[in-house]
Parts: sequence; structure tokens; C-alpha cells
Amino acid sequence: MNIIITISITAFIVLYAGLFKANKALLPLTVVGLLTALGFTFCAWNGNAVHFGMMETDNFALAFSGICIVGTLFIFLLTQNYFHAKSDNIAEYYTLILFALAGMIMMVSYKNMAMLFVGLEIMSVSLYILAGIRKKDFASNEASLKYFLMGAFSTGFLLFGITLIYGATGSFDLDRIQAYLVNSQAVSPIFYPGVILMMIGLSFKVGAAPFHFWTPDVYEGAPSLITTFMSTVVKTAGFAAFLRLFAGAFAPLHDFWVAPLMVIVCLTLFIGNVTALFQKNFKRMLAYSSISHAGYLLFSLIVLTKNSGNNVLVYAAAYTFASIIAFAVLILVKQKTGSDSFESFNGLAKRNPLVALCLTVAMLSLAGIPLTAGFIGKYLMFLNVMTEYKTLLVAFAVLNALVGFYYYFRVIVAMWFKDGAETALSTPAQYKVVLLVSVAITLVLGIYPAIILNLI
Repeated sequence: MNIIITISITAFIVLYAGLFKANKALLPLTVVGLLTALGFTFCAWNGNAVHFGMMETDNFALAFSGICIVGTLFIFLLTQNYFHAKSDNIAEYYTLILFALAGMIMMVSYKNMAMLFVGLEIMSVSLYILAGIRKKDFASNEASLKYFLMGAFSTGFLLFGITLIYGATGSFDLDRIQAYLVNSQAVSPIFYPGVILMMIGLSFKVGAAPFHFWTPDVYEGAPSLITTFMSTVVKTAGFAAFLRLFAGAFAPLHDFWVAPLMVIVCLTLFIGNVTALFQKNFKRMLAYSSISHAGYLLFSLIVLTKNSGNNVLVYAAAYTFASIIAFAVLILVKQKTGSDSFESFNGLAKRNPLVALCLTVAMLSLAGIPLTAGFIGKYLMFLNVMTEYKTLLVAFAVLNALVGFYYYFRVIVAMWFKDGAETALSTPAQYKVVLLVSVAITLVLGIYPAIILNLI
């Protein structure tokens, strides 16, 4: 609870600082608030799980809260000269991102489906505004409208599912729902469609196929920094909420919902990877890439083990920091060239070797090359599924991973082996910090995954 209070207070302080045009103080205030929240996360670690009514602060919640806070902190460090060029009222950006983060902390900590809905809506409403915050940009307006319509549609599925489950069990509490499934000789017929509707609603939120169709347009139209936030921190929180519900409360019905989940996984992997092959826009390619990674993250639910939470944590960390690198470099390149096509990366290694090297590490991690965190994440997911010898599913996922090599290596080839503009690409100090720390985390987790492998 201290984490949510700290983030919320920081959001209000930043908003009031914006009223007095103290723009230079916004980033320091935000960083101090996030570091304080991170400190509360560490202080609560390995203590007894604390219940706050409809929320529970256990190691699962703290681990995912930590990743969300660190990811958000890195994204704020990328705001140097980003918002100032587009708007004078930059406090609103900071405040909305912080409120979205507060909603995410609720999503990873909930023990009651009502709190899941509250956290999800706090996050979603903030993101609807952030996606369309550039009012004079048609693409940003379109992204906001599409995200709002699809988000409202998916919320309807989620609420209808919660209603049916409440009708069957008489409770929103996850422990009581699980006890109902364990102790009932006959589960109510309305419980089953409730589970499927909640799966559909959450699949919308995390961008899993066939409920992904909003993702590429929204990611492309929203400001790049907001897209970074949506594709990393937001996705991590969404999967933590997905895992807490299905690996916890709905685990006794695993045999029922695993079949539709496998269909979603296969469609997500296939559509995400194959469509990414045909993209000429780097940002849009990252959007389809995020869809494919949603498929790999859903692997953790196909076979439920005690390590499912740890596997998602490792994969989410690997994906988050690699994607932050990719989007940070994209922002730098687009500010210099005005384009986010693959051609704009031509010759980047000659213009700025450090940035090119960091992006190379990120692409290798997203592709799942050994000695990077991305390889460990994929390995853990495949190993988890192989415990029940689902060989065909793993083979299908491996083939999709091989397809991913092509479009990730296109960027590497463009940077190192193609000629481009000779103009130098400067890197602000804050960007260097984010890039180098993210690369270090990616390589350290790839070589020593035990650091976070058994946290939960």
C-alpha cells in the first residue's frame, strides 16, 4: 500500500509543480518518488504477505512491482528534450504515466476481482489520454480513439466474465473462488463461460491474437515514448494480472481453459512473427514483435508449475529492458532523421558505435540468442511446457522464433553493413545511462539468470 500511496502523492506533487511552470523540477521530483516507491518494495521483500482488504503484498506482487517501477524510471529518463519540443504543459505527461503506474501496482497485487477492474481502468484511462495527447497529430488522435474503443470493448468482456463468476460463487475474492472450485462437487454451468470471457478480456489487454488488431495502429500512432511504456511496463503488469488469476484462482479448472489458451498462443506466435516479416517501419515491426512475445509469455499458463511465476518474471524483465533499448534508439534516430523506417538505421554503427552496439544487444536478446536474457526467457518457457512433453507446441514455437531472427537481424545488418547518412548522432547523457544499464541487465540476466530466477 505504501508503494501506491508514494506513486500517487508523487503524481499530485508533479502536477502542482507544473501549475507553477517548474518544468525543470518535474523529472527530479518523479525520480525521487519512484526511487522511494522502489525502496518500499525492497523493504517489504520476504516479509509475511500483507493483506490490505482487496490487495495482497506478497513476493509475487513485489517482484512485478519492482520491474514496473524500474521500467517506468528508465522511460522517464528518456524524456530529456522529448516532451518540451511538443508541448509546454509537460506535467500532464508525467502525472498520467504515474497514475497509470499506480493502476498497474493494483493489478499485480489484487486478491479481489473488483480491485483487478479498478486497477485496470486506472491504467487504461491514463493510457487512452496519453495515446492521443498530441491533439494536433492525426495519427495520435486515431491511436487514442482505436485504443479507447477496443479497450472499452474488452472491458465489457471482462466485466461480463466477472459477473458470471460472481453469480456462480457469490464472491469476488480469489481465495474463495479457488476454494469453491476445489470443494464443489459440481461447478455451476455459468462459471465456465465466465472464465472464457475473462480470458478474452485479458487477451485484449495484453495484445494476444486474435484480439491484437488494435496493437500495431495504436503503437505506431502514439508518441514513441508512450509506445515504449505501453509495450513494456503495461504488458508486464497485464501478464502478472493474467498469471495471478489463472495460475491461482482458476488453476483447478486448468484442463478446461488450457485448450482455448493453446489456440490463442499458436495464433499469437504465428500472426505476430509472420506479420512482422513484412513491415518496413521499425516501430510497427516492434509492435508485431510485442504480439509474438505475448505468445511466449502465455506459455507459462499452458503447464502450471511452481516456477510459472518466476519464468514470467525472467521473460518480462528480458523483454522490458531489450524493448526499452530498442525504443530509446528509435527516438534518437527519428529525432535526427525524421523517419522510423529500417533505412533510417543504415550506417548507424559509423555515426554512433555505442548506440549501434546497444541496439544490437537488444535485437539479439529479443531474437533469443544465447548469453542474453531473451534466450534464458525462451528457454525457461519451452522447458516449462516440455515437462508434460508437449513436443509439437514447442517445435511450433521454435520455428516461430527462427522466423523472428530474420526481422531482428534486418536491423543489425542495416546498422553495420549498409551505408547511410554521414551525419553524427549525438546521445544525451540520460540516454547513455538507460542504454548502458539496460544492456548490462540484459547480459547479466543472460549469463547469471539465478539472480532473479527464484525470487518468487
